[in-house]
Parts: sequence; structure tokens; C-alpha cells
Amino acid sequence: MAANMANSANHLPYFFGNITREEAEDYLMQGGLSDGLYLLRQSRNFLGGFALSLAHGRKVHHYTIERELSGFYAIAGGKSHMSPAKLINYHSDEADGLVCLLRRPCNRPPGVEPKTGPFEDLKETLIREYVKQTWNLQGNALEQAIISQKPQLEKLIATTAHEKMPWFHEKISREESEHRVLLGTRTNGKFLIRERDNNGSYALCLLSEGKVLHYRIDRDKTGKLSIPDGKKFDTLWQVKPPQNAKASSNNNTCLIVNITVVSTDPAKGQYRHTVRSSACPEACGHDRQRVGREAEAQKGEMTCQEQTAANIIFDTRPPPLPGTHPKFHPSVPHDDSASFNPYVLQRTRALMGAEQGDQRDALPMDTEVYESPYADPEEIKPKNVSLDRKLLSLEEGELGSGNFGTVKKGLYMMKKGAKPVAVKILKNENNDPAVKDELLREANVMQQLDNPYIVRMIGICEAESWMLVMEMAELGPLNKFLQKNRYAGFEYVLYCFIKKGNEIDPIMTFRHVKEKNITELVHQVSMGMKYLEENNFVHRDLAARNVLLVTQHYAKISDFGLSKALASDENYYKAQSHGKWPVKWYAPECMNFYKFSSKSDVWSFGVLMWEAFSFGQKPYKGMKGSEVAQMIERGERMESPEACPSEVYDLMKLCWTYKIDDRPGFSAVELRLRNYYYDISH
Repeated sequence: MAANMANSANHLPYFFGNITREEAEDYLMQGGLSDGLYLLRQSRNFLGGFALSLAHGRKVHHYTIERELSGFYAIAGGKSHMSPAKLINYHSDEADGLVCLLRRPCNRPPGVEPKTGPFEDLKETLIREYVKQTWNLQGNALEQAIISQKPQLEKLIATTAHEKMPWFHEKISREESEHRVLLGTRTNGKFLIRERDNNGSYALCLLSEGKVLHYRIDRDKTGKLSIPDGKKFDTLWQVKPPQNAKASSNNNTCLIVNITVVSTDPAKGQYRHTVRSSACPEACGHDRQRVGREAEAQKGEMTCQEQTAANIIFDTRPPPLPGTHPKFHPSVPHDDSASFNPYVLQRTRALMGAEQGDQRDALPMDTEVYESPYADPEEIKPKNVSLDRKLLSLEEGELGSGNFGTVKKGLYMMKKGAKPVAVKILKNENNDPAVKDELLREANVMQQLDNPYIVRMIGICEAESWMLVMEMAELGPLNKFLQKNRYAGFEYVLYCFIKKGNEIDPIMTFRHVKEKNITELVHQVSMGMKYLEENNFVHRDLAARNVLLVTQHYAKISDFGLSKALASDENYYKAQSHGKWPVKWYAPECMNFYKFSSKSDVWSFGVLMWEAFSFGQKPYKGMKGSEVAQMIERGERMESPEACPSEVYDLMKLCWTYKIDDRPGFSAVELRLRNYYYDISH
């Protein structure tokens, strides 16, 4: 797994990570506290946000840097910037609301890395366990899910992980919460958090001087959480009572001197343990330094994160269908049933929303095509991948057509039920054996491939025509989808307003495609191509028309008609003659020497990225193939698409490196895209 790129400031020498306000002031004091001395630290209030600590007049001033919905960063009321580093550079020249210019960075001492917070320490384990248990994934499918969906999973974990924590007791009464807190040793700082109602309201129940204090935690319209009159936070992990907060049992403020997690919820195991401040979630609301000194003698005990990681229990019931309430969702049998099949959890999962107030976009793992249907041990793969025609039904109308024939939508009856499929039907009126051989060659390649980002073959059916049965990708080719949906947001809102009055149909408005969405899709394509590269396959026809969308956030590579499997000792395929080739997508060595390799697929991937970020425009528009070849030989390349990020265009140009030995492979391309995608997603 790649290093965590969620934090876009880790590389900055003046970024200290998850340190407290007091620690920041100590570092600046050690640095001399001169006017303009500054450091950057992680925000404890806002996910993905930062705090700027700046010295002036022998005092330290603190500014919150929020990450906006656009992905940019800004100090409240100030100018937006693409990254924390650009914000710092700007305020080095312009005070623009700061007490003074940023003059000198206070860098971390040698050997000191940015400090990770309690959630960051636990996040990797939580994500892995969540994916394992929610979608029942293992091995390569698990790793692919984590890599491609890490930004979404981090957000999901950050906003729901409190449900798995020993200190969260779900919906219990005020009286029951007091009973649980008062059980056993009555140590100051012993606490739990419970649900108050179904509107996202919680209560922090805290023991102080023998009394249980109750702090209401409300959620505002933007989703922020806070104790009344206190700071606003993104998650329950971060909530803590302000120094002047009034508990509902009396008006005394609570001085927390120790933290004891109360966990008597049967679902989380019956245990209670004291934790040291350095490892306890910030939601515990304690003074870290004071508790750390007092709890130093307890080094032998598990930290809160270690205890939690050892007791992670996720609810793996399939989330409700869109528009349904979780309590009306049918239950799933538990593992104590002899007939229980864990694959049912994924196979019965529909495109849905999460068990939250707002629905989320479906992740690839939510679909029926993330894993092969034959991953289910109860589904038996037919010998020679030959399918029974009686089990295949075709719908009227075509999904697409070409020289080969047509593609239709169909249903293939498997042991667990009917599976939607796409059926490539061969047109061979003259009974030309070469046409059949071409289809069989494609099938031979496809049957060897099994990756979430590649269209899988279900099998071959020989009946009235030769038919290649494949996974269904409902939204069709990437280029056509982008052409249709570049301005879809505006057009559909207008349509719904005219037709439905003031009501906006969410199905009609969700498809407006933005840069992050396109980056997500092309990164998935790079993951599929990396898989082909690692398994010695050359695609030879990689283009946006041959990338199919399962959902707006899930892409699969298709059309393996020109693909070749290379021998273990080969690194390229040499064609015997020039064919009907997509020359505008081909690397120079393909046209000049008929040589094809993973590196030539990288060149094609650069063109595919250009297509994607130009919203499906045709590359080299108006030019003939020979003119394109001459342009490339002159060292010229296509200009950047309008509004294409410079980082993406730089990668395109790298893919279009003339010398094959200097061109990167998909391993390097995927990692670079992955890091960029993580960066813009947090």
C-alpha cells in the first residue's frame, strides 16, 4: 500500500502534524519567537484542515486553515489556494489579514517526523478491517479496493468509526448511561458517548468528583458537531468540552484528570480500561500532558488504539437501498448458519447509499461486478468457458455495433440467479473462419484476466451465432459519457424545474462530471493496465471508447480484440504487417517498427487521459494519421485540454516520451496518478 498521501503537507519541513496549540507555542518559543516565525500543524477541528501558528510581538497567533468543498485551502474570509504550501507562499508576500507577513519557517528538528494523531494511527487498520468485513474481500481484490477507494474509505471511516469504538454506546437512556459510568472504579474523567435521538445528536457522559455530567453534542445544518457554545468539529473523535462548557447536571466546569473508557456494550465486549493520553482519542477531552504524567506508570496496559484494533466489530449487513430507512432493511443471516455464504453480502448488494443521513455515491465494491461471479465457491465455472444457450436470454435493441457485429444486453442464469450481461454477437454471414478465430482469440485473452478494473468474460456461447458473454457496464463508453455529461448538471436542473416545479430529481442531477471524478476513473484504468503489464499482456487498443463505466465512479477496460499475451521471456509483440490500427493512439515504435509492448500501451494511456480531460473530444481532431505521425516525429505533442490540471498534463507528456526506454511503465504511472488523486481528494 502506498504511503499515506491524505495529508498534503507531510513533505513540508515546517509542518509538525497533530501537535497541540501549546506544543506549537513551545516550538516557536524555542525558535526565538521573532516576528514572522511560523509553523503549520494539523487542525483538530476540521478533517483535512490545518492551523497556522505565527509569532508577532512576543505572542503566538493561531489561524485555522479550512479545506473547502472545492478542495482548496483558505484562512476564514481569505483567498483560496490549491495547497497549504501555496497558501504559505502567498502570505509570505501578502499579510492579507494576518498580523504580519510569514518571514521565517520554524522547521522540525532533525529526525522528527510530523506527529500523527490517534485517528491516523488507527486508520489503516480500520480501513482494512472495514473493507474485509463489509464486502468480504481478500487478497488482490482487497488491496485493489483499498488503493482505488482510499480517499472515500478514509472519509467513511472518519465519520462512522466512532460506532466501533469502546466508548460509543449507541442509543441508551440518560439513566442507563449514568449507571454504566458509575459501575466499578469511579475515576475522574471516566466517560462514554451515547446517541440522544435520530437527528444526529449525541451526549458526552463524564464522571467528575463523583457526579456524572452530561454534555449535549449537536449537529448543525452543515454536518458539524459541537457542544453548545463550543468549537465545531467534523467527527465525534474530535469533540471535547470547552473550558467554559456547562454540563446539564450542574454549572461546574469539569477538570478532567484521567480518562477511563467505559465499554459495557455487549457488541463491543465487556471490558473497561484506562488509557494513556498519548494514545487516547481526542474525543476523550483531556489535558494530554497532565494525564500523560499521571498515567506514566501504566505503560504495561494496552493503548486505546491497540485495544480497539483488537476488538473491531463492524456491522456487515448490506446498507439499505436508496430511499429506504436502515430499520426497514432485511436482515442477513449470521455465520452460525450452516448454509451461510459470505458472498451473499456482496452479491445481493445493490447500488446504494450508506447508513447515514445523506446517501453516498456507490463504490466499486458495492456493485455486482467488482469480483468475478466465479469468486463465489458455489458458482462453478463451466469447462472450456462454454455456456448453455438455454440459460442466456437477450433483450431487444443494441448497446453498440461495429464491423464484428452487435452488442446486446442480456441475462445469464447462474446458480444464484440471473446476472445482467453484455453479449457480443458475431456477424459472420459468409461463415468466414477468420472472423470466428478473431472472436476466439479475444475470448482466450479475456478468460485469463481477473481484475476489478477489467471487463471479465463470463463465457462463450455457440448457437445461432458465436456469442461472447461479458460483464455488464451500464453507463457505456467513457468518451460518450463525458460528452453527454460535461454540462449535464445545468441542463438537467433546468429540465426538472420545468417538468417538476421546484422539486429536483437527484437521479437527473448527479452526473455533472468534475476533475476529481475524471482523475478517479483514469486512475482505475491505470490500475487495470498495471495488472496487464504485470501479467505480460499488451492491450494494443487502449482508448476512451474502450473504457466502460459501471457507475459514474467505476471504470473497466474492455475490447481485447487486438490484445496479445506475451511469453515470459518477451517484452514486446511484433506484428507481421500493418492492419486497421487506431494510429492516433499508437506510439512511434508501433507505426515505425510494428512493435507493441506495455510501454506502447502507456503512450495510448496518455492519449486516453487527454480524451478524458477534454470531456470525450477526439484527439488530433481534423488530422490524418500520417499528419499525426509527422507531428510526433517533429517532437510536437497535443496541447493541454482546457482547464486540465498541470500535474495531469505533465503526466500525459511523460507518457508521450519518444524513446521507449525513457518512457515510464504503468507501475510508475499508476503510482503518480494515485498520489495526485489522493492529494485532490482530501
